Amino acid sequence: MRVIAGEFRGRTLRAPAGRSVRPTSDALRETLFNVLGPSLDSAWMLDLYAGTGAVGIEALSRGAARAAFVESARAAAAALQANLAALGLEPRARVFVQPVRLALARLEADPEWTAHGAALVFLDPPYVLAREYALTLEALARSGLLRPESLVVAEHAARDAPAARFGRLFRTRELRQGDSVLSFYRCGEDA
Repeated sequence: MRVIAGEFRGRTLRAPAGRSVRPTSDALRETLFNVLGPSLDSAWMLDLYAGTGAVGIEALSRGAARAAFVESARAAAAALQANLAALGLEPRARVFVQPVRLALARLEADPEWTAHGAALVFLDPPYVLAREYALTLEALARSGLLRPESLVVAEHAARDAPAARFGRLFRTRELRQGDSVLSFYRCGEDA
């Protein structure tokens, strides 16, 4: 697994041994960032269920200002922290080794994060935890971390598509690549 473009293009990222982490493929990450284009410049982003941090690191490499990474699995979080250290990204990154909803509450209590908001949120729970999509998207819809221009992207298995709407978040687009799908959500009015 490697960084695809930007400041750290070509750099290899560490992953924990075993099959506990299912990293977003290089091809799917490239598709995602081709869609995002220059919207990442100076953006603040959240990488939820971050695993090795490949998506958030890619965003930082391409110009995002800050990223918060949330990963509850200790082995994956250790690989993530090693990746951030190897690239010298610690000043621009914050890692939460805890469940996503606890980390979201901590970020909401942080005046710096609530002042900026998250321009991009990426979530990729383990496919076997399909219920996490709905719980996390509902929590995001209620949070003060999103702005009208925020984009939330959920990577999921094609067979387990999340609902089209969660409170003020509504799906605007889906991109499929093999068995993986990226669902794009924007902020609107509460349903």
